Amino acid sequence: MKFVLPGVWIAGFTAATLVLFGTGAVITVDGAPPAAPVKWLFLAVAVLGGLSWYWWGIRLKRVDIDDRWLYVSNYFREIRIPLGEIEEVSENRWVNIRPVTISFLRDTDFGSRVVFMPRARWWLFWRPHPVVRELEEAAQRGLGARG
Repeated sequence: MKFVLPGVWIAGFTAATLVLFGTGAVITVDGAPPAAPVKWLFLAVAVLGGLSWYWWGIRLKRVDIDDRWLYVSNYFREIRIPLGEIEEVSENRWVNIRPVTISFLRDTDFGSRVVFMPRARWWLFWRPHPVVRELEEAAQRGLGARG
């Protein structure tokens, strides 16, 4: 969800758009080159799709937890954040990957919030993912250790 699907999609639409604008080598069923609106439509879909993939995939982080720290990684760099710095945990149950957002009291190297995709639990589609409660409880423990 972070690298492969966005990479393939963005590369494919970018290549198709470049071919349409650059050479016009893509021929329609009747043998004529594609109309100008088709080229602009492909460009719009490529740009909007790329932005959507960024929003829903590329910005995802990997999150691990232990008794004192939250470990957040973008797969190139990992930071650790004290559990007491967790301000809020929320889940978007309307999106099929059910992204979980963790907001922090202060900015981190990855910003004031991170988004990750928890392991799929298909039988829980109408209930909150258990990781949300686990993170909320960890934040409370972290506040107690801090205070």
